[in-house]
Amino acid sequence: MATGGWRSVLGRLASEALRSGARSLGRAATGAPPAGRSTASPPAPAAGTAGRPRPGEPGDVGPIDLEYRPRNDDRPDPGEIVWAWVPYEEGDGRGKDRPVLVVARQGTALLGLMLSSKDHDLDAADEARHGRSWIDIGSGTWDHQGRPSEVRVDRLLRLDPADVRREGAVLARARFEEVAGEVRRVHGW
Repeated sequence: MATGGWRSVLGRLASEALRSGARSLGRAATGAPPAGRSTASPPAPAAGTAGRPRPGEPGDVGPIDLEYRPRNDDRPDPGEIVWAWVPYEEGDGRGKDRPVLVVARQGTALLGLMLSSKDHDLDAADEARHGRSWIDIGSGTWDHQGRPSEVRVDRLLRLDPADVRREGAVLARARFEEVAGEVRRVHGW
């Protein structure tokens, strides 16, 4: 091929690459997804269901026996607040080490509910719109700053007991029963 022919081919390829790059930049600037990819968010869980399972979540477990059985044995038990890695809902591999209320056992796994020191009463309408439900449990020794906590009752987490980082505290039985009642209500058990 003559030198002019190569220049022509390279020029067309460069022009095409520039147009493609400009389209990608335009999509990025507007928040549009790359061609062929969707930005549709997964649907919010329907009221009374746990929604689709995500990594670390048991999915549809059906009614579970929420039990209060804390023991002073240095092992995580239902009724105790422990610390463990909780994946973000996006399921992208990120997450956070946070307090979790253990509510039951499922085989060798623990089932738990994540805690937060953020006051979700302030954005209750938005939380409900996204299918999230929280209950206040007050403060305890699981939070070294003594901040009041809330438990998210719509999202059950499956934990391997070996993955629990440390024990935080035992939740008072009356408070545990309030949480258990709300879990049953939210999940329709």
